Amino acid sequence: MGKQEGGGEESLPPLFESRRARFIGLYRVFASTILVGVCLIWVYRVTNIPRAGEAGRWAWLGMLMAEFWFGLYWIITQSPRWNVTYRQPFKDRLSHRYEDKLPGVDIFICTADPKMEPPTLVINTVLSVLSYSYPTEKLSVYLSDDGGSEFTFYALLEASRFAKYWIPFCKKFNVEPRSPEAYFALHSDVHDIKYGQEWLEIKKLYEEMKNRIESAVATAEIPVEIKKQHKGFSEWNLKVAKNDHQSIVRIITDGRDINAVDNDGCQLPMMVYMSREKKPQQPHNFKAGALNALLRVSSEISNAPFILLLDCDMYANNADSIREALCFFLDEKYGPEIAYVQHPQGYNNLTKDDIYGNECFVINAVELAGLGGYGTALFCGTGCFHRRECLFGRKYSKDYRGHWNIESQKTIDRSIKELEESAKALISCSYEKGTQWGKEMGLIYGCPVEDIATGLAIQCRGWKSIYYNPERKDFLGVAPNTLDIALIQHKRWSEGLFQIFFSKYCPFIYGHGKIHLGAQMAYCIYLLWAPFSFPTLYYVTIPPLCLLHGIPLFPKVSSLWFLAFAYVFIAKNVYSIVEALRNGSTLKAWWYLQRMWLIRRITSYFFAFFDTIKRQLGLSETEFALTDKVITDDVSKRYEQEIMEFGSASIMYTVLATSALLNFLSLVWGTKRVVMDRHSKALDQLISQVILSGILVLINLPVYQALFIRSDKGHIPSSVMFKSVFLLALACLMPIY
Repeated sequence: MGKQEGGGEESLPPLFESRRARFIGLYRVFASTILVGVCLIWVYRVTNIPRAGEAGRWAWLGMLMAEFWFGLYWIITQSPRWNVTYRQPFKDRLSHRYEDKLPGVDIFICTADPKMEPPTLVINTVLSVLSYSYPTEKLSVYLSDDGGSEFTFYALLEASRFAKYWIPFCKKFNVEPRSPEAYFALHSDVHDIKYGQEWLEIKKLYEEMKNRIESAVATAEIPVEIKKQHKGFSEWNLKVAKNDHQSIVRIITDGRDINAVDNDGCQLPMMVYMSREKKPQQPHNFKAGALNALLRVSSEISNAPFILLLDCDMYANNADSIREALCFFLDEKYGPEIAYVQHPQGYNNLTKDDIYGNECFVINAVELAGLGGYGTALFCGTGCFHRRECLFGRKYSKDYRGHWNIESQKTIDRSIKELEESAKALISCSYEKGTQWGKEMGLIYGCPVEDIATGLAIQCRGWKSIYYNPERKDFLGVAPNTLDIALIQHKRWSEGLFQIFFSKYCPFIYGHGKIHLGAQMAYCIYLLWAPFSFPTLYYVTIPPLCLLHGIPLFPKVSSLWFLAFAYVFIAKNVYSIVEALRNGSTLKAWWYLQRMWLIRRITSYFFAFFDTIKRQLGLSETEFALTDKVITDDVSKRYEQEIMEFGSASIMYTVLATSALLNFLSLVWGTKRVVMDRHSKALDQLISQVILSGILVLINLPVYQALFIRSDKGHIPSSVMFKSVFLLALACLMPIY
């Protein structure tokens, strides 16, 4: 795409514009100086390898490989930074030009477990999109329930009734956000609301609905009188289980029915509940399978040309997000080549300084924007608008003009029962056998991060993709609020991403000649998270071990070579701080993120590497670890106080604790060695390793507190400490060659 994308005919102003980030040229000069420093470090390592038989020779060679990998990975991270591009839609122009012929939009929401993803959480996402500032007759909301739970169905039924009050309330007073739970949390005092009486009434209705749903879930029973009100409950009987049930499709609100209106007499959006057929021993392909089932069901019922994909915990935070996305798709000049518009993931439950590094300010504002600059924005699974045809495998051609201004199948005179029965056949276990679903059609199967592979496949079919990061986040979700959940989530991501690197979808193979080389490199920033664990783990173990044995691994402070190490370390970290602060982070949040990157690399990514290798060798199968959204009050309290939550005997914590104890011992012993050396030889030779251990000790302060000081349930169990001490003793006794 060109610098001024979005231009149309001369008489029509563009619906969006693109602009490059400022000072890119200056940054390239700065990055070049770091590259020189990196090359000098490589030269130093190669030209100063200890001779055979000298202490530390093999440790030195390991440092050479680790620093070569660090430098190579840093070069890869520059590819998006050299092409950071920002997008700006003009929704007023869209309304002026297309208000009377806006296209239909199907919204897909996925949930999988009513215990880990409570029904009240799910319906808040549903209600937030039902009340979009968009013609309701052109909206259709589909909920995929992979848990096959009647409680989720019941919650959706309750939400459809509450929507008759909530939608008019939102549009009348233009409230934001339009998730009831989030809205009432932000506006908890009626005295702050001008429309107090109506606010009280709608809040009462919401609380009553919420209590009914939570009561049904708590008692594991839906009242008989409620079951009699809707025939959909007949789908659930004694034979229905989470992983063994028939296809279920229920149209809860028929968007074609002129009598299906809210309290202001306006037509309600279509609402559909779906649970695809599940049978034991039958592959169901996790979330990708659910989304592909939604694609087929929606094609049968509403068939809107554009689709929004959301997770059940990712509610809409901007009532105009559909209109903003359509500015990209409907632009006369560049719109026809755009397959999808990806928004960043934002969270509404972050602590002040984001203790678990969930927000990723720099990734969102710089790296993903740089990938979008190549027209290859990552498809991240949620908060993404898609052109339906692209998800069905269509290849881009220059004469394609975009088929969106058409009547949907909702105008066809078919009864609800007919639509439901025909849709059920599309989501049976046998439907996809012998078809291209999961290969050339729909989301790709066989990978925990099917979204990334699918996005790459779409781009390699010739389509462009947009990354849009508005000032007000369009979607907000629930961030992991314990360390365990955060590490499991990153393990799943890094494992899936590394699988892509080994698969036919490796960007350097699958994308060769199809997408920009810079985009191929940028993809690998994330695909190579898992192997990046090894140089990191090496750096946090071997230098402190060598320090314990008095073996120097860095140049003397008095040597000119020391300047290269010092410059790269200081320049990279100072720029990292500046980059973070410029993009909305705080200094403390930056520090927490450095801690989390270290922890992830030596735990999540390390174990993800081996699990990926096992899978490649056929020794294990792909698994999908669902992130729990429910926590106890004491865990929530510690999270708000920004106290790290451990609380389990995870093997990841054993690795983390061993590393922390090793660096503490190394710092104490190394400091003693430097102070006791009367001739300052140790000071000149070992001070770099002392500083490295000192930094690692500072990073690991919460680990020491959890090991030795804390007594709450979030501390590290004593069994982990004993294992770590044992491993530390073994490491210290190992000879350093």
